[in-house]
Amino acid sequence: MEGVITADNKTSAIQKISAMGCYLLSIEEYAKSKDALLRGKIGTFGGKASLKDITNFTRQLSDLLDSGLVIVKALDVLYKQTEKRQLKEIIQDIRDFCIDGNPLSAALARHPKIFSDLFVSMVRSGETGGALEKVLKRLSDFNEKQLEIQLKVRSALAYPILMAVVGAITITVLLTFVIPKMVSMFGDLGQNLPVPTLILIRISDGIKNYWWAIMAFLFTAGFLLNRIYKTREGRLAVDRFKLKAPVFGDLIKKIEIARFARTLGTLLQNGVPILQSLKVVSETVNNAVIKKDILKAAGYVKDGSEMAHGLSKSTVIPVLVTNMIAVGEESGRVDNSLFKIAQSYERESDAAIKVMMSLLEPILILALGLVVGFIVISMLLPIFEINFLTR
Repeated sequence: MEGVITADNKTSAIQKISAMGCYLLSIEEYAKSKDALLRGKIGTFGGKASLKDITNFTRQLSDLLDSGLVIVKALDVLYKQTEKRQLKEIIQDIRDFCIDGNPLSAALARHPKIFSDLFVSMVRSGETGGALEKVLKRLSDFNEKQLEIQLKVRSALAYPILMAVVGAITITVLLTFVIPKMVSMFGDLGQNLPVPTLILIRISDGIKNYWWAIMAFLFTAGFLLNRIYKTREGRLAVDRFKLKAPVFGDLIKKIEIARFARTLGTLLQNGVPILQSLKVVSETVNNAVIKKDILKAAGYVKDGSEMAHGLSKSTVIPVLVTNMIAVGEESGRVDNSLFKIAQSYERESDAAIKVMMSLLEPILILALGLVVGFIVISMLLPIFEINFLTR
């Protein structure tokens, strides 16, 4: 056998191996330190694995364990068949850590940028309950649902983003290259220019002569907004504004509540204690306002109140959600109620995304058309006046 063993020095490691009844052939210091792994230096795509990679790894590990393989052997199979170098190194570290007698959850916790608290908590509950393969299957189902939502949003935004980029490039080329040449031609004619043409020339001159100031302003504004968003008060203010924004605010709320309900339901279904589940769920929620309300609800639960009572104090979470959770608590099936909430809000968010995208495309086309139309008309007006005067 071969593997990694934790020891203070080489002599201590040899003693541990001898105590295990093994005959040592060779030993050398492991190159990758635990601290480097904890900092996430080994990771897919610059320190973070994609959700698709994690989902595939979880599904395959669940299938291998369900077929009767032990964890170390299953990880060894995954290590041999994985092609991505970074992910391969992570699987190797997890396998070697398990060979040393550590549980899978502890091995996964060594890579916090790859495996979230949700993932580690559920694996730990599966190890405690003796149903690791079932927990991994539920985790893969959960990740596949999250991946499906991501793909829907990305595919819906792909066309509008492409249109916006092409439109921005077209407008920039017109203002910085075409308009200056037209201005020189109009100047040779010595003709008084129409007001729209003068406005367009001023805009073109401003962009051409002060582009560096515009870029500096945008960079400074982006930097300051990023710094403000990283503060607790700033993020609360920004996320509160997002929730109150027309159309988009309602969609954000539905997506966050669906994620909250499905994640919490999955944790409770696998036997994770409710306080720990609420803490883990708060880390998966992106909106700081909803996260704050979840942590407040955890405080109420810690004091002996029901979760529905704590969530009812929120000004963001709808009454329907707290009522369904209350019914689940009375019947002892909170996880079922949470899954129903998740399904309901996922359907509503899917419908809202479709409606929004169907409206966004014509609005974007109209906006770009108005801008380009203004530029074209402003360029043609002097030519029309010249033709009119020559008749």
